[in-house]
Amino acid sequence: MFELKGTTVLVTGAGMGMGRLFALQAAREGAGHVVLWDIDGAALERVADEIRALGATPHSSVVDVADTAAIDHAANTLLATVGAPDLIVNNAGIVRGNAWFWETDPRRDIDPVIRINTLAPMHVARALLPAMVAGANRERRILNIASAAATVSNPRMSVYAASKWAMLGWSDSLRLELQQSGHRHLRVTTFCPSYISTGMFEGARGPLLTPLMSPESAVAAAWNGMRRGTPIVMKPWTTRLAKTLKGILPLPIWDFVAGRIFHVYNSMDHFRGRH
Repeated sequence: MFELKGTTVLVTGAGMGMGRLFALQAAREGAGHVVLWDIDGAALERVADEIRALGATPHSSVVDVADTAAIDHAANTLLATVGAPDLIVNNAGIVRGNAWFWETDPRRDIDPVIRINTLAPMHVARALLPAMVAGANRERRILNIASAAATVSNPRMSVYAASKWAMLGWSDSLRLELQQSGHRHLRVTTFCPSYISTGMFEGARGPLLTPLMSPESAVAAAWNGMRRGTPIVMKPWTTRLAKTLKGILPLPIWDFVAGRIFHVYNSMDHFRGRH
């Protein structure tokens, strides 16, 4: 089990929702430094105050993770001031949905989703991994927040699904690369949850037997998996069931089951999202 006492933890998208909860959990478990990145400076300061109240030292930076240069600058500042993080939580993400793919706006619906959900975690890891792997005798972790959309296709969210499929593929490949290169002290966990009631998926309906998860339960599941070094965490149990059924059923039968029985294919029909 990975112990947080005295560690340095970086959380992206730390100003609200699950990012805030991850940061607070790190502080509660004794992290010495909690590094907060978000595009919302006012939200960052509120979370920083909460971190101080828990006895940890916050380091908040306004970072647009859609901007590779901003990531590199923030990463270099972190390495120069605090040192290599012991845990990275790649949490920042956005969603666009409730439109057919051919109706999407590239500047609003495609490019930002791919930059934030897929490319940003890669660039964060790329900038910080050399310093993290250098500490061969020190346990370290990376927690990447993907989605159940990375395992099961869904209409009206094709770009988001694509961004999370790529995230899952990259994240688990990174896990294997670290193992094969001898850096077993650094483990990668990918979290694939169904819909979470943070407001990000406002209006979405959970499939059959899959109620919306609370942010607290989702963070707890991801956090426990990270501490154990579990490669992939899928929640709730119906997420694993759907992935298994999709793998063994002929595609026309799976489409019938997903569409007509589980109602996966209609879950985004009334999606509104966060304003």
